[in-house]
Amino acid sequence: MPHHSANPLGELSRLIQSPFARLRTALDGIEPGLPPVDMTIGEPRHAMPGFLAEALQAGFAGYAKYPPIQGTPELVGAIGAWLQRRYPALQGAIDPARHILPLSGSREGLFTAIFPAIARRASVARPAVLMPNPFYQAYLAAAVAAGAEPVFLAAEQSTGFLPDLDAIPADTLARTVAFYLASPANPQGSVASPAYLAKAIGLAREYDFLLFLDECYSEVYTALPPTGGLETAHRLGAGDFANVLTFNSLSKRSNVPGLRSGFIAGDENFLAAFAKFRNVAAPQLALPVQHASAVLWGEESHVEASRAIYVEKFALARAMLGGALDFADPAGSFFLWPKMDHFGGGEAAAKTFWKECGVKLLPGAYLAQTDSAGHNPGADYVRIALVDDLALTREAFARLTRYLS
Repeated sequence: MPHHSANPLGELSRLIQSPFARLRTALDGIEPGLPPVDMTIGEPRHAMPGFLAEALQAGFAGYAKYPPIQGTPELVGAIGAWLQRRYPALQGAIDPARHILPLSGSREGLFTAIFPAIARRASVARPAVLMPNPFYQAYLAAAVAAGAEPVFLAAEQSTGFLPDLDAIPADTLARTVAFYLASPANPQGSVASPAYLAKAIGLAREYDFLLFLDECYSEVYTALPPTGGLETAHRLGAGDFANVLTFNSLSKRSNVPGLRSGFIAGDENFLAAFAKFRNVAAPQLALPVQHASAVLWGEESHVEASRAIYVEKFALARAMLGGALDFADPAGSFFLWPKMDHFGGGEAAAKTFWKECGVKLLPGAYLAQTDSAGHNPGADYVRIALVDDLALTREAFARLTRYLS
């Protein structure tokens, strides 16, 4: 791909297509065999916390004021307290004023953070941005909009569905300005081990790039809570959270994707520069949203209840589909990533299941980039989002099971 396109927006429209728009085109003219069940979109549909409306109302008067973009002490304090509860190794290591910035949802930060990341390494002639393949579209959009070269790192079954860090060429690492890495991964549900995270952080510090850790699914897991990037960085030392930034939000954790509330935390030098950038170029969180967000970060019972439902749905998937579909139980996230090569690949399977079962699944190829050799690491898969209630999830699985048996 050419570097520093004269028309980044043209490159964006050429390279980035909504996977959901692609699916609408692929299914155009195919009638569903039964009333539709949409399992494509990763939008949490569990009940919102019952106390959310009261928390928003309590801060209602704040709509009359411009909110501080750096966050209220109440909000950053609540986020800092949550980080130290969730990752005990961080006890006493988090200063909310230096280590945390609120975001209007994590996607906003994942996109806008690339601009000060590139400015930080302004002397790099051909800046590269690393990302897993499959990937979240915001990573690619950020790289292209900033005029950097996106470098796709295959995250396949043979690599544990995470990029092979040892396979990244040294000359690529030398011009890398940022590395987007999701754990738990979307769509595969893989979780980076402490050793894997330590190696990634070591590379970031050796080659002086920023490790952007997307941890938005950190609170959706089936057994052990995933290791965090900040706790790993803190254990490694070498300058506090140097070169490491984590992104998280309330969308998946608290089932409030419409609240648009998240945060970035970590390297204080980068956050100081990012705060200046956001002060003129990024959205603020309304004061009632900041107040409600602080309340949500401070309460865990609703998170535990939601997680238990996901665990039950994954057990249901194994019981009903395990004999018919080839998938691993994900360590985190709320997706299944079954292999569909025996159906002719993910796109063919999605068309078949839509026509025969009325169940809409997302082809994995739409979440990944095809390389120069014509290989797409998502082509043999579909993503199934287990976001509906148990009854509808069971109904969808029953339809698939009837067809597959």
